[in-house]
Amino acid sequence: MRRLVLFVLVAITFACGCDDRSYRDIGANIDVLTKKSDSLPGPALARLAKIGRRAVPQIETAMHTASPRGKVNLVSALAAIGEPESASILQHFAVYDKNPDVRAACEELLAQWASGSDVRGGSAKQAIARVQEKRRLGQAE
Repeated sequence: MRRLVLFVLVAITFACGCDDRSYRDIGANIDVLTKKSDSLPGPALARLAKIGRRAVPQIETAMHTASPRGKVNLVSALAAIGEPESASILQHFAVYDKNPDVRAACEELLAQWASGSDVRGGSAKQAIARVQEKRRLGQAE
């Protein structure tokens, strides 16, 4: 009986310790979007869209260090995923990013979402209002 219990505990330990590849897969697709590579961004965008909301935290982290071109590609990834919670990320970069192309990409996606009648619309409208308020107060780039 002890051997059976020991075996089950070891099996559970190994099962829990199995690596979830999604973190690495998300990172690899983000790298395609943020770094110069021979890979086209289209397939990486499609893979991130398929992964969905689980990719959003890594995309947000990458937005802080990516080049302007990479950030615009990451905004496209957020668009493809379509997660309403991404509105706060877009709001932050629409206000504080140094690059006007990045700010414009964020604002364009927020405007697109705000014009819709789905769940993203409400989040996007709030984010746009906050961006405008920050600009009015001189707290934005």
